[in-house]
Amino acid sequence: MTVHLTKFIVYYDVHQLDRDDYSISQISKLLGINRRTVKKYLAMTEQEYGVLLNKQSERKKELQPYESFVRKRLENYPETSSAQMHDWLKEHHAEFPTVDPKTVYNFVHWAREKYNIPVVSIPRQYQVVEELPYGKQAQVDFGTYNMRSSSHSRMKVFFFVMTLSRSRYKFIWFSSRPFTGELAVQAHEMAFKYFGGVPHVIVYDQDKVFLVSENKGDLILTEVFRLYVRQQDFQLHFCRKADPESKGKVENVVKYVKQNFLINRTYFDDETLNDEAMGWLGRTANMLPHGTTKKEPFSEMSVEGPFLKPYEAYAIKIPPVTYTVRKDNTISWKGNLYSLPLGTYSGRGCLVAVKADQDELVILSPEGIQELCRHKIAIGKGIKIINTDHKRDKSAAIDELILNICNRFENIIAAKDWLCAIQSDKPRYVRDQLLIIRQVIETTEALVFNKAMIFCHQNKILSAVDFKAIADQQVKPLQTIDQEKIVRLNPLSGVKNKHLTEPEKSSIQDYEQLLKM
Repeated sequence: MTVHLTKFIVYYDVHQLDRDDYSISQISKLLGINRRTVKKYLAMTEQEYGVLLNKQSERKKELQPYESFVRKRLENYPETSSAQMHDWLKEHHAEFPTVDPKTVYNFVHWAREKYNIPVVSIPRQYQVVEELPYGKQAQVDFGTYNMRSSSHSRMKVFFFVMTLSRSRYKFIWFSSRPFTGELAVQAHEMAFKYFGGVPHVIVYDQDKVFLVSENKGDLILTEVFRLYVRQQDFQLHFCRKADPESKGKVENVVKYVKQNFLINRTYFDDETLNDEAMGWLGRTANMLPHGTTKKEPFSEMSVEGPFLKPYEAYAIKIPPVTYTVRKDNTISWKGNLYSLPLGTYSGRGCLVAVKADQDELVILSPEGIQELCRHKIAIGKGIKIINTDHKRDKSAAIDELILNICNRFENIIAAKDWLCAIQSDKPRYVRDQLLIIRQVIETTEALVFNKAMIFCHQNKILSAVDFKAIADQQVKPLQTIDQEKIVRLNPLSGVKNKHLTEPEKSSIQDYEQLLKM
């Protein structure tokens, strides 16, 4: 069908819908054209519309000077795309104008129609593959799906699929977090435990979870996955890029999971979803006869099981994943910035270890031994997660502060033992405790604070506030009483005393004067 005829059909459809009492907005939505175009078509007769189309076809094209070049290329290479033609035009014609890629696409399409040069596509040839030996191979893939959550919102879940190529026995595992190397290793472990063994070869896509890079067949595995493969001792086969059909068995399972298990299912949490998945595998996915083999995967698994290599639980300790500490004492993790305690940055190349623990991000020392801090994992990108406690100046080491305070007491050994006990009892507030003790020492006599420390140490009082209260109680300022200055008064004795104050007396004449007035 020519473009000219296609446009005439649209014109007739507009007028037909108008005669059926459809509004301009309704016609625009039904036909997918602009409202102004609908108005223009309704205002034109058929003859006027035909003249308009002829003018459009006769309109000079911007790329007309390059028609012969485009024609030759298309005749020699009919499979050429418009994007490649655009590059050729810029390469061979220095004066080629700056045009929109859509302009080149339209011109190439017009040239194909004018000179009858259709696009040549070479279909891929497929061949039936013989069934592999039992226990020989498994295929792995990942999938994603948007589920409806219990709060009526949408929840994106990620899932891992492994299927044995001969028996078609399947395993799936879900996570609300995207798969990382550690999660993928965990999923493999659960799959091998579910199968009761390890296949000899596993087929994968070239996924960043497993590969750092691929250079003409040279595969560089991620550190986590490399250590895992070395421990479990199975062979790897990675498909070529953009060639998912080479592992069609597991591709079909991913589609099966989405269309049979996940559709119209409500998400509550990962644990519930994985429990439901195990039930689905047991009653449906591994129990119904397979469409190709016509055999139940469960019964076939009883044959394939003995051919799998024995499974041993993964025992290698995975090295922590390290991140570079920025100058402002933060790290960038999955597009967000997380704060670190002040002073963590010690110069260029400073690193910390990071691991995700459910919904928290745990930041550790580079060796992964000492925990520095933890944050709630943020949802989204470009967010700064800052712990206000990290802004405090903690540059003075706690051990140095303890040693400094110990040297102020007479019994240094007892003081150190008491201060270390406070540190163990209140590790988060040890600095505040030490500062209170130091303040008491600086404002109290040595005899008093030494007695207070010995009392606290003997009675296992591990509180700086209590230490301060005990020291304050022992401080009794000397009150000297001068007996000579005490004057005993008895105003009822009738004896005049020089220390008594005589009250002023009013004159009777004053009152008489007031009454006369």
